[in-house]
Amino acid sequence: QVQLVESGGGLVQTGGSLRLSCEVSGRTFSNSAMGWFRQAPGKEREIVAAISWSGSSTYYADSVAGRFTISRDNAKNTGHLQMNSLKPDDTAVYYCAVRPYRYYTRSADDYNYWGQGSQVTVSS
Repeated sequence: QVQLVESGGGLVQTGGSLRLSCEVSGRTFSNSAMGWFRQAPGKEREIVAAISWSGSSTYYADSVAGRFTISRDNAKNTGHLQMNSLKPDDTAVYYCAVRPYRYYTRSADDYNYWGQGSQVTVSS
C-alpha cells in the first residue's frame, strides 16, 4: 500500500517562508514523478510544481516561479516544496502526489497517490 505523509504546513506572515515535506512509502519512489498541488476555498485544485524521477526536470506554475523550489531526496523517499516570499494568495491546502512514471504531467488526474493535505495560511 502506497502512503504519502506530508508535514510542514502552518501559518506565516506575508513575505515569510515554509517548507513542505512528503515522505513516500510502499513503492519505488525513485522511479516516480512527484507533483505538488494546492486548492483554495471555492477554487479548483491546481498544480504548483512538479519534478521528474531523477530531479533533472522541474515545472513551476507562473504564480510561484522564482519563489518556490521543488526538490527530492530519493535515498530518503522524500520530496520537498520550499516556499519563499509567501503571499496571501498562496493560502490553500497543499497536496503532494506521485505517479508511477518517471516524468511528470500537469494534470491532477494523472497522479495515482496523494498525501493527506497540509494547510498553508499566509496572513497579510
